[in-house]
Amino acid sequence: MVIRIVRNFFKRVFSALFKEKKHLSLGFYGPPNAGKTSLANRICKDWTGKEIGKVSKIPHETRNVQFKEKVEIDYKGKKLTLKLVDTPGIATKIDYEDFMKFGLKKKTAKKRAKEATQGVIESIKWLDDMDAVVVILDSTKNPYSQVNITIIGNLVARKIPVLVIGNKIDLKKSDIKKVGAAFPEYDVVGISAKYGKNMEEFYESLFKIVKKI
Repeated sequence: MVIRIVRNFFKRVFSALFKEKKHLSLGFYGPPNAGKTSLANRICKDWTGKEIGKVSKIPHETRNVQFKEKVEIDYKGKKLTLKLVDTPGIATKIDYEDFMKFGLKKKTAKKRAKEATQGVIESIKWLDDMDAVVVILDSTKNPYSQVNITIIGNLVARKIPVLVIGNKIDLKKSDIKKVGAAFPEYDVVGISAKYGKNMEEFYESLFKIVKKI
């Protein structure tokens, strides 16, 4: 009797240890205007019919962490429940004058710059809660930037599984090969979050990342 109880106990313990994790927090990180919210919106619309946040051509539209709980993905027989965490764009420098170039008045621009700075700090703090992170980069821009290297460096330090996305492949200047060359140690997927292009490869890669957790 005692032996059977002990055996069943260890069976439950080992089953819990080696069972694939199906519920996880998935963070969206990257520089401003790379398409983090666009991708989060695309996933939410695909599986819940609702968006997570607003997008804009003006940098730092997302200035607070926003998330959506229990986004259930059922892809080719594989199931996954996510907490999607959309974070403000990471930047090494935020100047209110940059916002004025988009037509914002000085007072509004300064307020936005202050909120954006706080958003960067908040984004870094939220890394401690992430099970995996999707790094979204603008594939029309140089991937070898200080911001991108800083983001990847923080994730490496925390040993967080990473999937790198080169967004905006619908644009002529897109160069997904250059993104792949910049981060050869990671899976790099080219997509268009705006038009939903190549999302199947994204979901395939996402499930591969989950297996590493």
